[in-house]
Amino acid sequence: MSSTSRTLSSSPRTAPHSAFSCAWCGRTASTLADDGTQRRHCPSCLRLEHVPDPADGGSGDCGGRMSPIAVAVPRTGCWLVIHRCVRCDGLTSSPAHVDDNQLMLMQLAVRPLAQPPFPLEAFGDL
Repeated sequence: MSSTSRTLSSSPRTAPHSAFSCAWCGRTASTLADDGTQRRHCPSCLRLEHVPDPADGGSGDCGGRMSPIAVAVPRTGCWLVIHRCVRCDGLTSSPAHVDDNQLMLMQLAVRPLAQPPFPLEAFGDL
């Protein structure tokens, strides 16, 4: 893969201090987040490309779009953005960063409360 196509990818696969252009929203972002950690997703739209994850030993190389579907908060307290691939339905997570779009993160966090799987009137009977 040429360095030009890597730069246009939404997934930062280039040198640690480089930038990438999101293939979905067009924003250019650094591969390093403001907190100094490696960024895997676009800080604006929170999307990424389904590429091999070094921690998983290279699984997930279909190249599909990974859309953010939820946030998870493990016991450590650090938020994780959960992504699902629109091509293969694979799931992955990446840590949320300080400079990520806060509105998008909150929309993902409150979605289960805004769209519960049962009527909220059921709590009135308890």
